[in-house]
Amino acid sequence: MTTAQPQELDVQPTPLALLLLGREADPKSERGVECPGDLPSPSDPDLVERARRAKEKLGDKVFVLGHHYQRDEVIQFADVTGDSFKLARDAAARPEAEYIVFCGVHFMAESADILTSDDQKVVLPDLAAGCSMADMATAEQVAECWDVLTEAGIAEQVVPVSYMNSSADIKAFTGKHGGTICTSSNAKRALDWAFEQGEPSATKVLFLPDQHLGRNTAVRDMGMSLEDCVVYNPHKPNGGLTSDELRAAKMILWRGHCSVHGRFSLDSVNDVRERIPGVNVLVHPECKHEVVAAADYVGSTEYIIKALEAAPAGSKWAIGTELNLVRRLANRFAPEGKEIVFLDKTVCFCSTMNRIDLPHLVWALESLAEGNLVNRIEVDKETEAFAKLALERMLALP
Repeated sequence: MTTAQPQELDVQPTPLALLLLGREADPKSERGVECPGDLPSPSDPDLVERARRAKEKLGDKVFVLGHHYQRDEVIQFADVTGDSFKLARDAAARPEAEYIVFCGVHFMAESADILTSDDQKVVLPDLAAGCSMADMATAEQVAECWDVLTEAGIAEQVVPVSYMNSSADIKAFTGKHGGTICTSSNAKRALDWAFEQGEPSATKVLFLPDQHLGRNTAVRDMGMSLEDCVVYNPHKPNGGLTSDELRAAKMILWRGHCSVHGRFSLDSVNDVRERIPGVNVLVHPECKHEVVAAADYVGSTEYIIKALEAAPAGSKWAIGTELNLVRRLANRFAPEGKEIVFLDKTVCFCSTMNRIDLPHLVWALESLAEGNLVNRIEVDKETEAFAKLALERMLALP
């Protein structure tokens, strides 16, 4: 019996096929909201050896960054792990690495490109790995918002503060208009700084793009009231707000949210307390205000990890953050007798983070090993300059 040899076909991939392969992007879609019910199954084990060989061949030329929300099969090849800003700074601290392979999402790779040297090339293994939150604020929408604030006569009193989870365009807008960037760890310091930029009683903050982090920081950490906050909806005329409402507000919150953290509810908190007596509820500040108010502890991804490290043996924890990280922490601390569960009964992971799977990582590493630069993320010079200005203001925060 003979086997027919496959013929070479001159077939050009369609835009949809390129999107599915992760070699094209769809900037108009809102991603990260699908919850298929469980984590994807592991990739072909043979890919592990291929990734190892390609990374070994590249040696010091490549530096692989792995965000905490990545799946385990990807994390095993990361040189460092962390949150988005920590990883971008880690990349900048490795100037000898020609290639920075960022296993995260698009805005993170942009930040890495902004902070690294011109000689370094940032690669995102799948260009479709976006962020639904970052996609909720476009440069055009934010420029229109500023026009609304100008017409209301308050633009000169407004200091923009943008969450790290935003596009390079939004970071550049922030830098251009005298604002700063923040992370979930230093949001209070960033807001304190912003209100010090003018007359405290008159200064306002435009917080982009996550309304929940802005509201939780203002109310929970700074003692403001919910009435001090208004939500600007970019899909409504004038943001759905009157000029009087804008003038009366201290915090103008952009109508954006994390599609994963936004799923946790007060019912989730009440249910887990009934199911697990004595449980400690620990949530990320991107969760809704009522969830944060009902939780025992609130903090960033790094805070969550450190809290569990310091937790006593035998303690019980329900964690309100991305599922990949929760499962990894549950496995890590199980030998110490710490019971760690996902806050919600419904399984929901960050589907855009999970686009960076082993096949995409192997393809990127093997391509680089063969001398082919793929999926490079490059921010234009003007955008980079203003975005870097905003990031530098954050780095200078006390």
